[in-house]
Amino acid sequence: MSHQKEEKARAALKALEEVQDGMVVGLGTGSTAAVFIEALAAKVNDQNWQITGVATSKRSAELAQSLGLTVKDIDEVSAIDVTIDGADEVDPELNGIKGGGAALLYEKVVALRSKKNVWVVDQSKAHDLLGTFPLPVEVIEFGAQQVYLTLAELNLRPKFRMKNESERAKTDSGHNIIDVRIDQVDDKKALAKTLKAITGVVEHGLFLDICDKVIIGTDPIQTLVKKTT
Repeated sequence: MSHQKEEKARAALKALEEVQDGMVVGLGTGSTAAVFIEALAAKVNDQNWQITGVATSKRSAELAQSLGLTVKDIDEVSAIDVTIDGADEVDPELNGIKGGGAALLYEKVVALRSKKNVWVVDQSKAHDLLGTFPLPVEVIEFGAQQVYLTLAELNLRPKFRMKNESERAKTDSGHNIIDVRIDQVDDKKALAKTLKAITGVVEHGLFLDICDKVIIGTDPIQTLVKKTT
């Protein structure tokens, strides 16, 4: 197992401490979230827990169900107790970039309905400033090129995410993703508002003031907790 995979596994296992019997748990998307789902299923089966999962993607739902977990649609639950998810990048204030796995819309919907959000990451995802990882912007297919041009006018260096050389990648909702570069953008909150105001943009991967705790799978484990005012 590589060093990075070891850190992912360590963080995912630590996140099990956030879950208790009877909870509704948001199930994230991505490689680290998949490790957590596998660990959660093992815990549920071993302890005979009653856990309901709310998945942030089709592949996470399929993985969870294949392991025996109960998965419900978000509209079938009254609340989500805790969501465990990965992140593509996170800063010391617990802001992050998500969407490398093309699930940013569902991830944000689930996150905003969760009482607590915990991200599990390896050390390579932690940076002082956001922008090393490209920011995904989910856009409707109709007029996607027009959104691309708008993003280019904002000097965000847009690039369509591709499934292959000739076909654009699509999200579970059938949308396109345009990845932009924000390493030269100082005010991320202002950028978030600007992106949401563009007609054709469904959602963006800036997760600001959403995460409550970050678990970094170093040895020893590092834990960052949201500051309360």
